[in-house]
Amino acid sequence: MTEPLLFNRVPKIPDMLIPKIHFLGAAGTVTGSRFLLTCGETKVMIDAGLFQGLKELRLKNWNPLSINPAEIDAVILTHAHLDHCGYLPRLTKDGFRGKIHATEYTGALADVILRDSARIQTEDAKYAARKGFSKHNPPLPLYTEADANKAISLFVAEPFHRRIEVAEQTFVTFYPSGHILGAAFVEVEFFGKRLLFTGDMGRSQHPLLISPDNAPAGHFDAIVTESTYGDREHVPATTDFQDAINRTLDRGGSVLIPAFAVDRTEVILIELRELMEAGKIRRVPIYADSPMALKALYFYRLAIDEGSPEIRPEISETWRGKDPFDPGTLVELLTVDESKTVNNPLSPCIIISASGMGTGGRVVHHLRDMLTNPLHTIVMVGFQAMGTRGRRLVDGEPEVKMHGVMVPVRADIEQIPSFSVHADADELIAWLKTTSEAPSQVLVVHGEAGAADVFSNRIRSELGWPSHAPVDGEAVEL
Repeated sequence: MTEPLLFNRVPKIPDMLIPKIHFLGAAGTVTGSRFLLTCGETKVMIDAGLFQGLKELRLKNWNPLSINPAEIDAVILTHAHLDHCGYLPRLTKDGFRGKIHATEYTGALADVILRDSARIQTEDAKYAARKGFSKHNPPLPLYTEADANKAISLFVAEPFHRRIEVAEQTFVTFYPSGHILGAAFVEVEFFGKRLLFTGDMGRSQHPLLISPDNAPAGHFDAIVTESTYGDREHVPATTDFQDAINRTLDRGGSVLIPAFAVDRTEVILIELRELMEAGKIRRVPIYADSPMALKALYFYRLAIDEGSPEIRPEISETWRGKDPFDPGTLVELLTVDESKTVNNPLSPCIIISASGMGTGGRVVHHLRDMLTNPLHTIVMVGFQAMGTRGRRLVDGEPEVKMHGVMVPVRADIEQIPSFSVHADADELIAWLKTTSEAPSQVLVVHGEAGAADVFSNRIRSELGWPSHAPVDGEAVEL
């Protein structure tokens, strides 16, 4: 038998030297975005979010990562929503000491969100201990405010459109994505591979923020895209919002709007001001009841006053030095005692409170008191992940569990999808088409399993690009 010529043999690259993406979250689910890039000794994480929704998902927050957090060189944060940044304090608690790179306003908003998350978890653990409805003894928070402070101290503010080095052979450029203030999609050059992570992609119809930038020109070895609404399109429904409010106020009830503290609250307040100024709904008190939302509101006002390039120019020009969020009836509830005054409102009003899926925060106390009263209406204005209290309400369940007690649902439940700041399937496809060349592969994440698969199939059929929806824990070679 003739021995093959040595020069015909292709040397095998050691596995550890092959660049890979490890999907440690947001694969098969719409929460817990965590993507780890590895090559040799270099490890860089894109987003570090909390799992939310189903109990089996929330429990994953307590599971140790598949690698030692101390080995991670840097974290790249696309934006400040909890399902993208909320795991950072736990990461630092478990040993991460690198830098967290984010845009200026992402860092500012994440500061607010992480401190609030730590506070809520600590308070919920104490409440569970007092009421005895936790299986753990004693109930513990995932992380404390001290852990959040450590994570916040690691933030480095980065500008848009500037290429920065974050680790060995790793360069990152942030581009505005129009999702929330500070939100970005990121171009990552990793050991000779060119990658694009959408984060959460915004919409061109945002009332405050500029439209997302087009994708950078050139070839990408992989595009990692979200698919929150990958199996559907948004349906305009602002008239339903107006009608729901008027029906409720006319019968003497009040409207409760569970809303994400960052961006959704601002968008809702703008819509309410416009409706009141146009005489389309009555001028009733609007209670903004979320310390986190009020702190975020400060940064939106600041960005408008400073003429931030993320804000639509006409908005800054019109509203500089004014307040686009207040029709003259806005009441900001800062303290717990102030919040309690609207737990069971006796006269018509509108309450906006976090969290947007009804999973925690002050809105849970308002839901507990208002759900039982048929005069009231609960308006859900954002995506409701599987297993959340909000999802159970929009699915029509007759009772929901809060603080260990089943609460009957007698109030009206309305879902208004038009306020979403996530691009829908058509908008995502249109944005992907802004790339100048077909990528080597598309990896579809941050969507419930069905939505991710549907969107991946659509990419293959409409764009002709190789596409795949990874499963949790999967590693993809680049």
